[in-house]
Amino acid sequence: MRDIGDIDEIDDEIDGVTLRVYQLRVTHPTDRVSQLAVRAGVTPADVSRAEQRLSVLGLLQPSPGGGWVAISPESAAESLLAPMEQDILRRRIAMAATREQMHALSGDYLEARSLRSATSSIEIVSDLGNVRSVIDDLARNCTSSVEVLSPGGAPNEEAMRAALPLDLDVLGRGVRLRMLLQYSARGHRATAQYVETIVRAGAEVRCTSVLPSRMLLYDGACAVLPFDPGNTGRGVALIRDSAVLGFLGQLFAHYWEEAEDYLEEEAAAGAGEASDAVLRGLERDVLLLMAAGKTNEAIAGQLGISQRSVSRLVGRLMERLDATNRFQAGARAAQRGWLAPAAWP
Repeated sequence: MRDIGDIDEIDDEIDGVTLRVYQLRVTHPTDRVSQLAVRAGVTPADVSRAEQRLSVLGLLQPSPGGGWVAISPESAAESLLAPMEQDILRRRIAMAATREQMHALSGDYLEARSLRSATSSIEIVSDLGNVRSVIDDLARNCTSSVEVLSPGGAPNEEAMRAALPLDLDVLGRGVRLRMLLQYSARGHRATAQYVETIVRAGAEVRCTSVLPSRMLLYDGACAVLPFDPGNTGRGVALIRDSAVLGFLGQLFAHYWEEAEDYLEEEAAAGAGEASDAVLRGLERDVLLLMAAGKTNEAIAGQLGISQRSVSRLVGRLMERLDATNRFQAGARAAQRGWLAPAAWP
């Protein structure tokens, strides 16, 4: 039987000399090498190399009476590939057996997972690979809701690529996905594409000024928080304590109610101009910081947006208040009750 390793030699294409020698062996099976060389117009050495090549491929086989016998390509292929097909079959059988053994562990895994949840209210997970495995497990097993706080500027692009298939799977199973970003994320193209993709799949995404910490909350039953907010490389804490989870759920709800739709551009603020008693999220935050005496630069840094955006919002607010300076704008906003919580949507 031909060794499977010989098949590697098939990677090279059959050249013209080899093909010509094969054709001549079909029509002149008893010719000597020198005779075949004359017919092909090549040297005897070329013929010998071609015949060796054809032998490896199974297209020539030694004749009992000496010389070579040409074999049809179909028969040669069957002989050449049979060992490989047998090896593939053995591998498939081994893969199926391994898969069956792994699936048989599902019951033990679920039992151990339930015991872990019941006995440990806080669990620390270090190493990026372990963290991703835990998040993957939580995402694939949640059944009702996923709530996300993502502070800072634009999320890490690698993290978004890793999260997207999980998010789409979650949404495809009918799980409610709500995500909170900061205003500064709006200016990032990759984030906008990611948000548009998950929103089309049914997710809800909003923006706000400041978020306290990164958080993932699954089914209200397990929260993932950074173990050290100042050093994301140190791992995460898994929280299952019901009292803490209740607080985290209320925290998310508070910021969610204060936020505005991610896809709603700042320029759409005209919808709120019909009533002087209504301020939108970003306008409200800028006005409060203006009233506190913050400069445009300081406001931009605190809200995570550009100074140009701040200048545009300040100008729009002063126009609505018919004010000629920031002090006058603050005074008139207070007179109209814009600085009171009742004026916030």
